[in-house]
Parts: sequence; C-alpha cells; structure tokens
Amino acid sequence: MESGISQVEMAKMLCVSKQSVSNWENDNIQPSIEMLVKIAKLFSVSTDFLLGQDNRTFIEVSGLTQTQIFHIQQVIDDIRS
Repeated sequence: MESGISQVEMAKMLCVSKQSVSNWENDNIQPSIEMLVKIAKLFSVSTDFLLGQDNRTFIEVSGLTQTQIFHIQQVIDDIRS
C-alpha cells in the first residue's frame, strides 16, 4: 500500500523507531497485534486488509451526522456508476 508517508514519519506517528518500520516493510519481523491495530487505524484500513485477507478500504465518518454520511455515500455511489 503506497501512502506517501516516509518510514521516519510513520515511525513518529506510531512512536516506534524507523528501524521497526523498515523491518516490517522488509518482512524481517512482524508488528505486534497491538501495533497492527494502530497501523490499521493510521491508514483507515482493517487489520484484515493489512494481512492481505481483505481488499476493502474505509473512510472515517465518526462525528458526522447521518445526513452528512448519506451525502458522502451518494457521492461514492455516483463515482462508482
């Protein structure tokens, strides 16, 4: 998954070392379950997506009204069609 975030930036966001991020990317070590959840939240994807079990992505809509969510869904539906 390409995000445009550098290893240094990601490390700072997750409060880990750049070396940890590098090791995850190079499959030298796997992140802990706790860290996997943090990474999923950072990129707005599910842990299943990170594990290659699901290809869906999500948009965070917490704090929006049902009307606002409805409008966003309409825009998404229009783009798909």
